[in-house]
Amino acid sequence: MQEVKTDEPTVTKQSELNYLTTEYLFFNHIGEPITGIALVIKRVFDFVFALIGSIVSLPIVLIFGLLIKLTSEGPVLYMQERVGLMGKPFKVIKLRSMYQNAELKTGAVWAQKADPRVTPIGRLMRRTRIDELPQFWNVLKGDMSLVGPRPERPGLTEQFSQEFEDFPKRLRVIPGITGYAQINGGYEITPELKCELDNYYIAHYSLWFDIKVLCGTVKTVLTGDGAR
Repeated sequence: MQEVKTDEPTVTKQSELNYLTTEYLFFNHIGEPITGIALVIKRVFDFVFALIGSIVSLPIVLIFGLLIKLTSEGPVLYMQERVGLMGKPFKVIKLRSMYQNAELKTGAVWAQKADPRVTPIGRLMRRTRIDELPQFWNVLKGDMSLVGPRPERPGLTEQFSQEFEDFPKRLRVIPGITGYAQINGGYEITPELKCELDNYYIAHYSLWFDIKVLCGTVKTVLTGDGAR
């Protein structure tokens, strides 16, 4: 899935205040949240497998955390503000894959091939999605699901919502570590197609659909498809 990949400093209380006081228009076009017993089952499924995933992936996170620290300046982890369920802001957690202050002058830009902002270790992590492993903690907290629309930053959510009227409808469910759009386009997918695929996922959700997306994600990780 084409998404903005940035490594910025930890979100501060001031930035949270800015989010709450900014008049984002996408809030008015989200619609009603998706509810039902299927979503309750999904939450139980998420919690159990996120707990297992956190334990199993801990050695990998520690190893790559050490490699990040040894090969580039800056923190091992970073937290970035994203838009969650019904527009609620939360902080997504990742292993840092870019050089420190990589976007100080340019601001957020789309991921690209041979991205000069990405460290050598970061390139490997992105190809294998290892940089996403700390997000199991986001799932345990309830901010994210294993499968769902990938969360975007507030400014980009506003921009795409103005361009594509159905884009805010992606916020009717909890965002995911991986998603239907991610396994059907990688980083080269357009925001319009991303919107279409995410809303298709929401309309046709089932636990079996989640399992198929997770299997597709494993294939993507093993092949490195769509990596930047």
